[in-house]
Amino acid sequence: MISSFILRALEGRILVTVAIILAVAVAVPASNLLLPPESALHVPTYAMSLMGKYLCYALLALALDLVWGYCGILSLGHGAFFALGGYAMGMYLMRQIGSRGVYGDPLLPDFMVFLNWKELPWFWHGFDMFWFACLMVLVVPGLLAFVFGWFAFRSRVNGVYLSIITQAMTYALMLAFFRNDMGFGGNNGLTDYKDILGFSVQADGTRAVLFALSAVMLSLCLVLASAITRSKFGKVLVGVRDAESRVRFLGFRVENIKLFTFVTSAMMAGIAGALFVPQVGIINPGEFAPANSIEVVVWTAVGGRGTLIGPIIGAVLVNGGKSFFTGAFPEFWLYALGALFIFVTLFLPKGIVGTVQQRHAHRKALKASVRGEAGQNDDQPASRIQAAE
Repeated sequence: MISSFILRALEGRILVTVAIILAVAVAVPASNLLLPPESALHVPTYAMSLMGKYLCYALLALALDLVWGYCGILSLGHGAFFALGGYAMGMYLMRQIGSRGVYGDPLLPDFMVFLNWKELPWFWHGFDMFWFACLMVLVVPGLLAFVFGWFAFRSRVNGVYLSIITQAMTYALMLAFFRNDMGFGGNNGLTDYKDILGFSVQADGTRAVLFALSAVMLSLCLVLASAITRSKFGKVLVGVRDAESRVRFLGFRVENIKLFTFVTSAMMAGIAGALFVPQVGIINPGEFAPANSIEVVVWTAVGGRGTLIGPIIGAVLVNGGKSFFTGAFPEFWLYALGALFIFVTLFLPKGIVGTVQQRHAHRKALKASVRGEAGQNDDQPASRIQAAE
């Protein structure tokens, strides 16, 4: 049963994409660690970390595509799940600093000592253990998504109203995390990490492992999302997106379907945030900003909503362009992003991958139609098929 589940998920384009991602997971760290810096094929550590950040963004876009592209839920709050996963990992990294902090306190992080905290808050306990932090990376975003979805979906909140509520949720969290008395570092957030599992986060080997792990997790989540969307449940999921009232009339519990998908997507976003933090070295309330969640929607739309592969491509391309424009033409980046989104909306409404798939399906249908006509009239079948191509 498990083997058939995996084989169904690894059909066609998904298998090729997973193979490419895993090849990159091996090739980039190997180039960084094994080749000398003067080699033309050497990938610098800063570039590897930058690409690792892109992979985390790609995983976040994939998470959004699962709920938006296949369930019709336009979430403008996925940045909140991403940030919560990042904070869970950041709390573990802060606990690993111990007495090596500026104030030398073996238990309290530096910002707590600075703010005259006398003891470690209860919600920080357990984050000195890696397995507990990894569990919280899944539980905290998943629990928030479950509570939010339980009330929203059972109240049948849909469309733009649901989008506004998700945006309000992430904005409220941003304001809360900015407060120093929340115990998460306030405006400065969590930073100055030393090591992870005993290995320095600044070491080239550690960064190579984090990059490879980001690629592997992206591949695993892609396989999971593919398995969900290609299953019978996935067919119902698309039905909810296209005709929710009909699916409800057929006897399906639409709210449960949405809730499962929303929670799964939130957990994937949390994993992306957890991988993001040790590679960039900081997590602060700015990650909750509604603008960040809107950017994720842009990545997904550019790559192709409802394609799984498209959001990955969109996230890498848009963020690659962002890195280039903010370095070469910093004042033009927002104009370039706006122009890109307008172009995609007007000329590529299905995104890059969606448009390619649509044209391929159209050509395939046209060829089949011409062959069918040629079977009835064998006068000039070859020329008709060649003209269709």
